[in-house]
Amino acid sequence: MSTPVGIFQGIAVDPEVCGGDPCVARTRIPVWLLVQARKLGSTDTALLAAYPTLKAGDLLHVWDYYQAHQDEIERQIQENEAS
Repeated sequence: MSTPVGIFQGIAVDPEVCGGDPCVARTRIPVWLLVQARKLGSTDTALLAAYPTLKAGDLLHVWDYYQAHQDEIERQIQENEAS
């Protein structure tokens, strides 16, 4: 079962889901993936269309989480690009 992370509602960490990377709650969509997509030019509208299970509020939680955990998410982006 996923456990919420700190005060960041909507973000869950579960060692059995996505290798323990922070994900949008109720999904297997990692925060790092959405952050990287945004860096590459995806808009919130495009992300919501690409991931129909997401809601606009989910993306707000992702961006807030990223702002508070940039080093962690940047490391995850680098690790996943290398693999």
